[in-house]
Amino acid sequence: MPFLTSISVNTSKTHPFPYNISAVKFVKDIVLDKGVTIFIGDNGCGKSTLLETIALKLNLPLIGGFVTDHTGFEAARILQPFLQIETKKQTAKGFFFRAEDFSDFINSVDNDTRKIADDLRDLKGVVGDSIINQMSDNMNYSLREMRKNYGDNMQAYSHGEAYLKILQTRIGDKGIYLLDEPEAALSPLKQISLLFLIMEILKNGNTQFIISTHSPILMGIPNARIYQVTEDNMEQVEYKETDHYRITKTFLNNPDYYLKEL
Repeated sequence: MPFLTSISVNTSKTHPFPYNISAVKFVKDIVLDKGVTIFIGDNGCGKSTLLETIALKLNLPLIGGFVTDHTGFEAARILQPFLQIETKKQTAKGFFFRAEDFSDFINSVDNDTRKIADDLRDLKGVVGDSIINQMSDNMNYSLREMRKNYGDNMQAYSHGEAYLKILQTRIGDKGIYLLDEPEAALSPLKQISLLFLIMEILKNGNTQFIISTHSPILMGIPNARIYQVTEDNMEQVEYKETDHYRITKTFLNNPDYYLKEL
């Protein structure tokens, strides 16, 4: 059973940005009555801005804090007063996942580790390596937070494995989860792993996903409601009617047809 049942952006403004993007102009009584709602569309149609606005309205946590504490989300802050959300029940649990937050998170740990290593370089040979390592761990707040939240040092994983590990850790068995292009660092096989994770969690009936994606694999989540955003409208489409599915299928069946046109 979904927590959110519909959303609308109620404003007569049509310009400038962000009022003029499709995923804002056409969000009128969009039904979210499924366990999974998926927004698709070309780059620049505003899918990410829409998810950011919902996340801001709900004040969802993200990697490294909460949306309302984040210095970004300028477009979402403009739109948030105009976003109307209809709810069926309330939840205090959830998470907003963005690929860029993952990259910032991993980079912050790497940067802190390098800086601390530079700060402690003069101690090399003066005190034991084990003491230096302990000092480094104690000084590295980002690394401690990583271990506290995820139980591991993500630096020991490949980029895609760490990405999936964070999703597996933060997506729980109850709550609302917004995923903005979660396929960004995932191989097709890992995308299928994420699809299976979502399907397994949905069995409890207490979880709702709203996903923005370009991945035909993630669009294939059974019983998902899919909205395709274009320059002219936002409308519900069936999986095999999406541009993403048709183009990918056509390309895989006959890549030479596309390549000879280049």
